[in-house]
Amino acid sequence: MLLKNKKITVGITGGIAAYKIPPLIRLLIKSGAQVRAVMTENATKFITPLTIETLCRYPVARQMFPPDRFVGTHHIDWADWPDLIVIAPATANTMAKLAAGFCDDMLTTVICATKAPIMIAPSMNPNMYENPVTRKNMAFLKSLGYGFIEPGVGEMACESYGPGRMAEPEEIFEIVKKHFEKKKPLKNKKVIVTAGPCREPLDPVRFISNRSSGKMGYALARAAHEAGGEVILVSGPTALPELNGIELERVNTTEEMYQAVKNDFPSCDILIMAAAPGDFRAGKAAPQKIKKGGRETFVVELFPAIDILKALTAKRNRKQKIIGFSLETENGLANAKEKLKDKKLDLIVLNCIDDISPFESDENRVSVIDKKGRVESLPVMSKHKLAQIIIEKIISLR
Repeated sequence: MLLKNKKITVGITGGIAAYKIPPLIRLLIKSGAQVRAVMTENATKFITPLTIETLCRYPVARQMFPPDRFVGTHHIDWADWPDLIVIAPATANTMAKLAAGFCDDMLTTVICATKAPIMIAPSMNPNMYENPVTRKNMAFLKSLGYGFIEPGVGEMACESYGPGRMAEPEEIFEIVKKHFEKKKPLKNKKVIVTAGPCREPLDPVRFISNRSSGKMGYALARAAHEAGGEVILVSGPTALPELNGIELERVNTTEEMYQAVKNDFPSCDILIMAAAPGDFRAGKAAPQKIKKGGRETFVVELFPAIDILKALTAKRNRKQKIIGFSLETENGLANAKEKLKDKKLDLIVLNCIDDISPFESDENRVSVIDKKGRVESLPVMSKHKLAQIIIEKIISLR
């Protein structure tokens, strides 16, 4: 059976579509899965816990502190158990809680504590589904790596018509099957991804930096995680949220980024240097804020910062794959090929600032160059899709 021994938790929230969950549970169990359920108190108004417990043959989790069978860390046990969590139906309220990081009931606390992949099957009135706040929450959760089982368009219990009708049990079941059918080519592989800018201090309030947003590096970390990799994301200062299931190490300076990567580098299989570390640093940061003081000019003496890629490739083993990024304003291909050769990389991804800027954008256009000098120029696409393509190319190197 396809889902044999797969452990799936179904999170049921307070929507009329809860009546569709018993057929879904039956489909999962018939395919070999072990199924448990967490219900919100509102969900119990639509379907009884007894029905769900009878199907799962396991007690439903409802309360953080149940009086009859309380164990102090039972929410952690529930968070550690599943291979996959499916929230169906998922109300606008539940998605808002997840987006804000609330842990005010058993379901949201389990979600907060788990490292399992999470799928969300929204269900609500069309006006609620199209509400800008709901759309924003869904977009934010997608950016964190939550999977969405898109609702259909149809007639609702309230007799309105439009998007928001929860997917049918058979549809959800097929998507769950596809999730487990996905190949995980990076399973048991350790991947380090760097992202974002570095800041080289001049004094306690000023620094030298660049315009990197970190979006490309975060997208690559997510794509590597989706491919089964054990991912460590070393990130400079960004405004981006943490990614579910990915270890995050925050740094500020180029030297700090080097030290963070160096610590994990000996045991890693793949290093993707998508960050924009500084090329230069101040010789010594001033201990106090530098005052203008009537000066006409002010000279800052800069020194080369450590070249992270060059330092690490000198210590690599034969099995490690190292991927670099190059951002150029002129002679892009020539400069990227020189960097590829000089730093002994396996691949380099070239950004050129021309009619499209990679800074802050959710889209980009790049060229990928391999060790043989072959160039593949990719069209404009989302950084998420671009990351998936780059990860596929890295996998093909192996």
